[in-house]
Amino acid sequence: MESMNIVPSLSSPIVIAHRGASGERPEHTIAAYELAIEQGADVIEPDLVPTRDGVLVARHENEISETTDVADHPEFAERRTTKTIDGREQTGWFTEDFTLAELKTLRAKERLPLMRPGNTAYDGTEAIPTFDEVIALAKQHRVGIYPETKHPTYFASIGKGTDAPLVEALRRAGWNSAEAPVFIQSFEVANLKRLKGMTTVRLIQLVDGQGGPADGAAPSYAAMMTPAGLKAIAEYAWGIGPNKAMLWDGVVPTALVDNAHAAALRIHPWTYRAENYFLPSSFRAGINPRGHGDLEGEISAALRLGIDGFFTDFPATGVKVRDQARGVK
Repeated sequence: MESMNIVPSLSSPIVIAHRGASGERPEHTIAAYELAIEQGADVIEPDLVPTRDGVLVARHENEISETTDVADHPEFAERRTTKTIDGREQTGWFTEDFTLAELKTLRAKERLPLMRPGNTAYDGTEAIPTFDEVIALAKQHRVGIYPETKHPTYFASIGKGTDAPLVEALRRAGWNSAEAPVFIQSFEVANLKRLKGMTTVRLIQLVDGQGGPADGAAPSYAAMMTPAGLKAIAEYAWGIGPNKAMLWDGVVPTALVDNAHAAALRIHPWTYRAENYFLPSSFRAGINPRGHGDLEGEISAALRLGIDGFFTDFPATGVKVRDQARGVK
């Protein structure tokens, strides 16, 4: 197949399996990561939160009622509580209130059962993996990892800081260089700056189209995406991970990819999903929110802008489109 007319990127585009192959298996499970690896993903992504005894585990959030069967365990009923995290009140069960041994008695379930009913067939079959287990899997299959530090300021405030355990786990794995197959990501700023003094692995500043970092390090993400803001990010980070919508103003590309590259920053947008609900209107097929639209077309359009990689819940599709862009048959 002929390659697309693609703008050169700063590095060969990588396919990042967002929480594993989470479009086809419950997220942040070994099964989701293994499927992503089978499908050819270059990198698997664990979001990291701590246990009460300080072990990092892979969950999208520390509140686990949506992603585990904790509510079905009467022995943990009194652990249900309300907390304020990054200014938002949440009620449920939180990883920092459980030991690793207790969390290992739980089983994962699909977070979006109405959107992904097929994934519910795997509910109850997978345990919560530790970060060390994800690292071991990645090393076994020679893929990279892309850990996200969740709510670092909050966890530091309760004595459960995640930066040091993350760096120590990578050190034990022999991954403490700019050449290591590791990208550490965060929506906050201060912890990335701290991490720059603790490790030489690549750091990624996550940003969204609205709001700003929870640690108050910048007035808004929008301010961070100006040419001056990007230049400042380049002093501590290797790249940025923007919401994919930030690449476009309607159907017209914004200057974000060019501006990031001008600051010598790689750009890895998130998150490419197949369901109509998550697709721009021009790539939807039909009106069923959970029906699949033209994910290939959306990824292809982003690759033509020169992005350096992308997060996707459907790694098989991502690999197919990326390889077509490279001219691989």
